[in-house]
Amino acid sequence: MDTRVDSRPLGEPDEDRGPILTILHQAHSTPGRLGRLIELRGYTLDVRRPALGDALPEHLDDHRGVLVFGGPMSVNDPLPWLKTEIDFVGKAMAADAPLLGVCLGAQLMARQLGARVGRHAGGLSEMGYYPLRPTPTGAELLPWPSHVYHWHSEGFDLPAGAELLATGDVFPNQAFRYGRHAFAVQFHPEVTHEMMCRWTSKGAAKLSQPGAQPSHAHFDGWYRHDPAVCHWLERFLDAWLDLTVEDPD
Repeated sequence: MDTRVDSRPLGEPDEDRGPILTILHQAHSTPGRLGRLIELRGYTLDVRRPALGDALPEHLDDHRGVLVFGGPMSVNDPLPWLKTEIDFVGKAMAADAPLLGVCLGAQLMARQLGARVGRHAGGLSEMGYYPLRPTPTGAELLPWPSHVYHWHSEGFDLPAGAELLATGDVFPNQAFRYGRHAFAVQFHPEVTHEMMCRWTSKGAAKLSQPGAQPSHAHFDGWYRHDPAVCHWLERFLDAWLDLTVEDPD
């Protein structure tokens, strides 16, 4: 059963609108549904994996936006390439470039802005579907799903100068905006059913952590909540990607 709800039919994408710099953190990682929907909107994905030695561009003049995905590492790990990524998202935010950080990507943004990133005070993790509540600012932007998919054991404090867009019960800071064009989400809107199968299989040991849901709850949550997440992601991407289109003269 495929519960995807896309506002556009599959087929040929729109006209070429240029590349989105896409940062992944493992050899087998993919941009999932997020990448597919971006390509359907006429953009290409310039995939870089700094953890595996790929270089990041010195500037963003040749890119229409930046996506930074998650990974198993901590933003607190003393890895030189992580420092490079933190500096890079700082450049993107300083330029007010369209930027979206997902999970680790969001934590990189928070760290660059001077916020704490770390474990839950009670040692809890979020792995599975958990409730999400928009703030008044977030609700003004667009409707949000009631539950979203998580796979993390660390969270971020709200950076100074950022607007909180959504909150949760376990990790209170779930989404923020910095400036006009930089967005960070702690959850995983990109996850597909295939990705969920891989994560719950290869990462089965992590599901024994306090707060994590058993694997069957992940799939039950998929059928209950994924259509609403799809609707949210479609609306979000239409708004976020419009920021990368130059205004007519």
